[in-house]
Amino acid sequence: MITGTHAIIYSEDPEASRAFFRDVLGLPYVDAQHGWLIFKTPPAELGIHPHMPEQPAGSRHELYLICDDVEATVAELTAKGVEFTSPVTDQGFGLLTTLRIPGGGEIGLYQPRHPTAYDLDTPG
Repeated sequence: MITGTHAIIYSEDPEASRAFFRDVLGLPYVDAQHGWLIFKTPPAELGIHPHMPEQPAGSRHELYLICDDVEATVAELTAKGVEFTSPVTDQGFGLLTTLRIPGGGEIGLYQPRHPTAYDLDTPG
C-alpha cells in the first residue's frame, strides 16, 4: 500500500537549501541523521501531463508549492528575502510564478483555479 510521497531536491548547497525550507518556509522536519533534514510537506497531489515535443527525451519532473493567494504569498516570502525568478502569470488553470531555492535551483509557486485533489478523503 502506498503511504506517502518522498520528493527530492538536488542542491549544490544542501545546508542553504535546508535552511531555506526550515527557516524561511517554516516547514516542520525531522533530523534523519547528522543534520540530514527531511521536511513535512503540505498535502500533495500528482498530475500526469503529456510529454511536450520541445522537452528532452526522458521527460522531466517538476515541483510546485500550492497557495491560496499567490500575490499575498509572494509578498510574504519576498519580505523574508526569497528571490522570485519569474513574474506571476495567469496560465488559465491558475496563477504561477517560480522562486529560487538557495543552492537548489527553482520550484514553482501556484494558485490553482481548478479543482484540487490534495484534500480528498482517502478511500478505505
